[in-house]
Amino acid sequence: MIVLGIDPGTAMTGYGLVERTGSRLRAIDYGCLETPSTMELPQRLLLIQQGIADLIETHRPDLVAVERLFFNKNVQTAFAVGQARGVALLTAAQFGLAVHEYGPHEVKMAVTGYGRAEKAQVQRMVQTVLGLAVLPRPDDAADALAIAICLAHAYRPAA
Repeated sequence: MIVLGIDPGTAMTGYGLVERTGSRLRAIDYGCLETPSTMELPQRLLLIQQGIADLIETHRPDLVAVERLFFNKNVQTAFAVGQARGVALLTAAQFGLAVHEYGPHEVKMAVTGYGRAEKAQVQRMVQTVLGLAVLPRPDDAADALAIAICLAHAYRPAA
């Protein structure tokens, strides 16, 4: 089973693809879809959509996990993240993929065992769980891998 994890944002959308075989997890690919700040928002969202579609076409994930929006004091940031989330949800739906949503607390709990873990702790656990030689970077990519790990651990197919 292959899971695509997405950490949405308009400047950088992190992605991480994880394969689960039995109880073993391995990273297939991870990184960020970056959009230039000089671009208008509709074009930035289109780039994100095209990037996610390319990832789905290339890796053929079975499931998609997207970080759930949590209340942010910066309303502009919350709106931007929400728009990128919408693009991710729509793109997964266009490919007929089931989408699971997790909040940051749930992801941290699943990966580190502590819902208030720091970013560095999450990165180290992602590195350990996936057997990566180096810490996954940037943070958005590490977060996307953590989201994918969360779903890969939690998912049980319907009987």
